Amino acid sequence: MLRDTGRDVVAHALNHAEPPAEECPPRVRFNDETYRRRFQSPNTLGTLFGSIEVRRCVYECLEPGERCIAPLELRLGVVAGLATPALAERIGRWSAEHNQQEVLALLQTEHGVSWSVKSLRKIAEAVRDGVAKPGEQARQDRLIELLTAAADSPGKHRPTLAVGRDGVMVPIRGQGYQEAATGTVSVHDRRGKRLGTVYLGQMPESGQRRLTKQMTGLLTAVIASWHALGQSCPRLAYLTDGGSHPRQFFHRVLKRMVDPWRPGQRLAWAWTLDFFHACEHLWKVAESLFGESPATGAWYRRMRHWLRDRKGGVGDVLRSATQHANRRKMSACRQKVFEAAYRYLRRHGRWMDYAARRKVRLPIGSGVTEAACKTVFAQRLKRSGMTWGIAGGQVIVDLRVLVLSDVWERSYKAYLAGRPLPKEVSDLSQQPETPRIAA
Repeated sequence: MLRDTGRDVVAHALNHAEPPAEECPPRVRFNDETYRRRFQSPNTLGTLFGSIEVRRCVYECLEPGERCIAPLELRLGVVAGLATPALAERIGRWSAEHNQQEVLALLQTEHGVSWSVKSLRKIAEAVRDGVAKPGEQARQDRLIELLTAAADSPGKHRPTLAVGRDGVMVPIRGQGYQEAATGTVSVHDRRGKRLGTVYLGQMPESGQRRLTKQMTGLLTAVIASWHALGQSCPRLAYLTDGGSHPRQFFHRVLKRMVDPWRPGQRLAWAWTLDFFHACEHLWKVAESLFGESPATGAWYRRMRHWLRDRKGGVGDVLRSATQHANRRKMSACRQKVFEAAYRYLRRHGRWMDYAARRKVRLPIGSGVTEAACKTVFAQRLKRSGMTWGIAGGQVIVDLRVLVLSDVWERSYKAYLAGRPLPKEVSDLSQQPETPRIAA
């Protein structure tokens, strides 16, 4: 009963939001093109109260090849010609969390709207396209807010801006599993407590160029904005494993960033190899040395403590491993595993100064980024039987990272406020209106 009443009210309001066809402006301007009034035509829209039929005037572009427009739908903020902005917002958020069949079922149960998969995808893509640009600004604003809170927190250290990136395998239709990429930017207060994180994600591509560009743009904008506010430079931490893409990002991007606080110099990013990745290789060393014996766990626990808490701990660990290796005989297989793990620790030792990092309350683990691989990709894109196209998967990822970054609402509101609106040709001096959010 409540839904029927709401649908009747919305249908009456929308069908009286525009004058009769003969009273509509003969011509309007939209996106630098002139359109002429042609005819009145009904269209079925999905609303929070169900599907309704709306009569609206259709305008034809004077320039051949352009699509017709319906000014009433543009003023109402109708998305993809199918849904009111309130319902479209709900679809965008649902699509970030649920699969297609679940969203269709929710639409039918909660709102009495029945759509095809094609219509659902059309709306989800339109919402993604709309919130993409506002979402970039929203993430910047969110990080500035977090940095402000961190600067106001008690403690003796400067706030920390911590960056991470990692890869995750996702099922691509016809290509098997390919590596997608996720990035995180977190803010830690003066005592080292993480206050919040924004997320980025890109479907598989060669070289992960889009994620690199996205992360570079975000970091550059945030640092410039923070400097413009007259604040001091935060501590800059980079936490990853030793993979090639994270390593390239550090050397080709982060180390080359210009420092706005010190003209002519570079920002001082501190790269820390994720402590838990280092421990994985430390365990391989222990297993290679002692095999399946109680000594394996005992040596590993002692070395893990040295690695984390001793100044120059990685050097002490490597010396202990060498001494044991010289006194023991290992099979060819165990020797190979030992040498690979040993080389990894030695090669990355310069980025394992964990004791010094902990002393000044800097993070030493990339757990936030590791978790992002699961929350951004695995929980939504790697369910049983799922495979994805690159474009379709990116729509979901783009919606999902805005929800996870806690900027969804501000991104969607900015999208609605920024939508262009048609103007009567006879009165082009009017200021654009903000679209009303129909039910």
